[in-house]
Amino acid sequence: MATEQVINPEMQERAILVGVILAGVSQWTVDDHLDELEALSDTAGAEVMERVVQRRMKPDSAYFIGAGKVSDVQKLCREYDANLVIFDDDLSPVQVRNLEKKLNVKVLDRSGLILDIFATRARTREAKVQVELAQMQYYYPRLTKMWSHLRGQQGGVGFRGPGETQLEVDRRVVQRRITQLKKELDIIARQRKTRREGRQHVPTVALVGYTNVGKSTLLNALSDKQDAFVEDRLFATLDPKIRRVETSPNNPVLVIDTVGFIRKLPHHLVASFRSTLEEAITADLIVHVVDISHPQLDEQMAQTEKVLEDLEIKDKPQLLVFNKIDRLDSPGVLTRMQQDHPGALFISATRGLRVDDLKQRLEKMLDTQIERLEIRVEPARLTMLDHMNGEIKVLDKAWDEGKVKLILEGPSQSIQKLKRYFS
Repeated sequence: MATEQVINPEMQERAILVGVILAGVSQWTVDDHLDELEALSDTAGAEVMERVVQRRMKPDSAYFIGAGKVSDVQKLCREYDANLVIFDDDLSPVQVRNLEKKLNVKVLDRSGLILDIFATRARTREAKVQVELAQMQYYYPRLTKMWSHLRGQQGGVGFRGPGETQLEVDRRVVQRRITQLKKELDIIARQRKTRREGRQHVPTVALVGYTNVGKSTLLNALSDKQDAFVEDRLFATLDPKIRRVETSPNNPVLVIDTVGFIRKLPHHLVASFRSTLEEAITADLIVHVVDISHPQLDEQMAQTEKVLEDLEIKDKPQLLVFNKIDRLDSPGVLTRMQQDHPGALFISATRGLRVDDLKQRLEKMLDTQIERLEIRVEPARLTMLDHMNGEIKVLDKAWDEGKVKLILEGPSQSIQKLKRYFS
């Protein structure tokens, strides 16, 4: 069961949010991004006191916002007794240093905030390693600016002293830790690959989508279990969960719940979580889950498609599923979305509405994906075909210079597994 996050009011940080309207960006877009930033702040345990927005042609190199607007933020910090300022865009190390010196409070950007949330949400060893690696890579280039109390000793003739030595020691420590974490993730990735090969006879489906669209709730509904953590907050779960689902009697499918996506997701985080996202990369079918009740669902869908494209799996077979139809106030929204997306399914995972329709669609899509494969292999490796339980048909077989040339046909998931095995 989900556990409620308890925050001590005396320890809760009070935050001011800052957004910038750059050329070509609308006020509405920035307001929407700040809405999401406020939700992220709530997830991190910070209370948002006020928002500040400035229109600029380009960010200020020293403060990101103008010096006058920095003064306005400073006044708000005093007025609300705020001890945290969060920017919706990434800041340079110089900007963070200048802002903290001017405001005398902690300054975070969106990436730093997301990394903080991931650090508190990580439960398994894999997730903790992934988050720590992302944090190390994020903060490494910022080390030179974090040693502000030694800035008089940071390099240059006559200024090579213990401060610079300590800074270089810290750089080496962080770099060694990054190397160590990457090696650990490589081991985890190999272990995950071994587990995937162990389930090679069962087709896999990956649930992907924006954060908080209801993927974990859907996983519970499909598997008739309630053990996947569910909470109405962004990034409620980080660790991929795999459940066996019977789409029909004696027809199992493995359904995988992946980490949710979000706009402006730190690239270090995507890179660190690649071993987790490989569950989606190697899946036979992608189920793109969308919150139909969200006012910015089009942008959320586009962001998810962008991440899938970055992972080079945008062309993998997909099924679009609109969740939370029970939250719609107007039936016209459902009618319009059905017209715009004729191949999609519309469900409510919370209430179990049309979940059986989804199971039937999964079974049909997985059964109808047939591919051919032409390979040349050593005879000793043909035993792999004996383990496919008749899934693969041998259309043609011939000897070719000591090897066997085969033309095979079978379900897409089985063909893909053979490709990986014989590669």
